[in-house]
Amino acid sequence: QVQLVESGGGLVQAGGSLRLSCAASGSIFSINAMGWYRQAPGKQRELVAVITSGGRTSYADSVKGRFTISRDNAKNTVYLQMNSLKPEDTAVYYCKADINDMVVPGKYDYWGQGTQVTVSS
Repeated sequence: QVQLVESGGGLVQAGGSLRLSCAASGSIFSINAMGWYRQAPGKQRELVAVITSGGRTSYADSVKGRFTISRDNAKNTVYLQMNSLKPEDTAVYYCKADINDMVVPGKYDYWGQGTQVTVSS
């Protein structure tokens, strides 16, 4: 069993910053890519940023230059530093991890429960 627990969401004014964290725990052999997604009301879930086990990163065009994804492999944790936040960044943010399970052999995608980010104008 693997769990992903997110933290760091909240309410912030436009132009402000937030840092999201997502810690993975449980029957983890190793973690491949980790990423952040978001879903605004009435919209589909979209990819925000992803980071490989080797540290390569990729971002949605809408957040390039404002958001930074990073990870601490020793802590099985991925972070999302969000700067210059805009009202259109308001959404529930989810982390996802591609994990090699220690108990049940194979690679599986696991999702966090989501954390609300609200940016006021």
